Amino acid sequence: MRMRELCSWQVSSVDAWQLLGCEDGGPGLSAAAASWPVNMASSFGDGPDEMLSQQTLEALWDMRGAGKLCDGLLKTADGGQFPVHRVVMANCSDYFRALFGSTFNKVRRKEVLVPGVSKETMAVIVEFAYKRVTWVGYENVEQLLEAADYLCVMGMVKDCCDFLLSIMVPENCISIHNIGKLYNCFDLSSKAYNYLMLHFIEVSKRSEELLSLDIDEVEAIFSDENLNVVKEETVWKAVVRWIEHDLDNRQQHMARLLRCVRTGYIVSATCLSFSRTHRQLVIDTLRFLYDLDVVVHNNEVPTPMFARPRIPHEVMFVIGGWMHGGPTTYTESYDTKADRWIKVDEVDPDGPRAYHKCVAIGEEIYVIGGFNGEEYFSSVRCFNANTKTWRTITPMHMKRCYVSVAVLDEIIYAMGGYDGRHRQNTAEKFDRRTNQWTMISPMNMQRSDACATAHDSYVYVTGGFSGNECLSSAERYDPATDQWTMIACMRFRRSGVGCIGFRNYIYVIGGFNGTSRLVSAEKYNPETNMWSGLPNMYTPRSNFAIIDNLVFAIGGFNGESTTNLAECYDPANDQWYEATDMNESRSALAACVISGLPNIREYVHQRRDNLMEEKRLKMLDILKHRARHVHRDKNA
Repeated sequence: MRMRELCSWQVSSVDAWQLLGCEDGGPGLSAAAASWPVNMASSFGDGPDEMLSQQTLEALWDMRGAGKLCDGLLKTADGGQFPVHRVVMANCSDYFRALFGSTFNKVRRKEVLVPGVSKETMAVIVEFAYKRVTWVGYENVEQLLEAADYLCVMGMVKDCCDFLLSIMVPENCISIHNIGKLYNCFDLSSKAYNYLMLHFIEVSKRSEELLSLDIDEVEAIFSDENLNVVKEETVWKAVVRWIEHDLDNRQQHMARLLRCVRTGYIVSATCLSFSRTHRQLVIDTLRFLYDLDVVVHNNEVPTPMFARPRIPHEVMFVIGGWMHGGPTTYTESYDTKADRWIKVDEVDPDGPRAYHKCVAIGEEIYVIGGFNGEEYFSSVRCFNANTKTWRTITPMHMKRCYVSVAVLDEIIYAMGGYDGRHRQNTAEKFDRRTNQWTMISPMNMQRSDACATAHDSYVYVTGGFSGNECLSSAERYDPATDQWTMIACMRFRRSGVGCIGFRNYIYVIGGFNGTSRLVSAEKYNPETNMWSGLPNMYTPRSNFAIIDNLVFAIGGFNGESTTNLAECYDPANDQWYEATDMNESRSALAACVISGLPNIREYVHQRRDNLMEEKRLKMLDILKHRARHVHRDKNA
């Protein structure tokens, strides 16, 4: 090390105080120095608040180790003594800045007793002041956070909060939330509570902390409309678990907590399990549903809390397609909890497209390829669902209408398609970190109007049209080797097929076999390399997405016209169910699902307290329609 550099780092405490505006190296601050910002940067280069450079602090740390030029002594009640440079401590802490540098402090304070802080904790704080490194672990994080909050060492507060977030799991998220509240770490508290909401299914089963909460705290959690549960039975079981933890003292709260459960969404078998002891709650629920079905001519029916859906964690977006005889920009979101479709106003300003695909990564939806009635696209558009803005990203190497798209490890794969002249077997991948598309090995078959999905480190492509025939073949891509491998053929030829990887299987649904639209579905087991049949859909179609562990079939072409019908398949019981129709009939659309949007409320049904009134009015319309038909038949 050159001597000149060394000398430039070895700033004495007196010189440092003078640099910071203090006269004669004393504790008094000039007006300029007294205007320091309150919040200190937690690491070098984070902001303008750092008054001492890293090199200066390193030199002062070495000098402290040698006992040179230390002008302060910090003491703890348990016997700790820490020689320090006061300017260094003031640089990281408002507490020490006020203690050592206040203009009202006319007496030089070289020795200071710091109450309520152990010598082990003070050692970590002193080292942080010089090095900006926090030695934090499971054993000391709360003690460090308490001391850092008390001494206003905001950089260490941030480090402790970051550490707590890094170790957060369902078993400890409640205590982390409470720690955040205790020390006014509002961001930590908010993130821990959001984690609790998101992972409530795991928390309700595994957390011992949940069982230790009082009645007011669990009531607030169980009644929160942001609770992320697929089935309300999860909340009911959590209520039972909490009460049974201290049955003698808590059974009195059963009725109060059951009012937090949306009993209108619980299956009858669960209702029967507690109807003996809580008969009135069950009767109230069933009476409301019965009255709704039979008394449709009454005044407006409000939706009681037990029948009001929670806010979903996932939202499905359906973008573009073919509608009213041409391509469209029309976009909808689907609220699976309320079973409602919501029109999204922020459509692509670049214009419509159909026969495209879309995928979601984080808060962004990538709309890939397609056709606008005149032009085949290689272009890719990106919609940020949080900021509600559209942007163009790097186009693909090839034009791809009827493209197959999948996401694996945040890499987008685009395969096959039609460029206006040829069916493609080419494939490419997009890395959003570099905003670049890269060609990969071509598929074994030319495929347009096929479908792709990612599952267990592979990309699967099924069916499609070769230019001569609809295909029953399927293949998978291994990114590690850049190779495509044929797998067992499907039971039926399928072009315009839907393909979804879910749990241990690849599901393919619907499509066109060359002569007719299909209602059939099947699933592929990668372990056995075999296909097996599934129950038929109600309506033939080709557009699908997974949300809330259900496979949704949406819109499409049923062989005669475009449709707005929607239905869902539950793999748990191997059945299809009807869902609410889309707002508009369309085919050639693209669908994807986004989870955890911070502004998710903007894409869900707003009048959740009015759902039952909507149902009543719909039933009233049905009755009026039937009455008109009866009257017409009588007069015929």
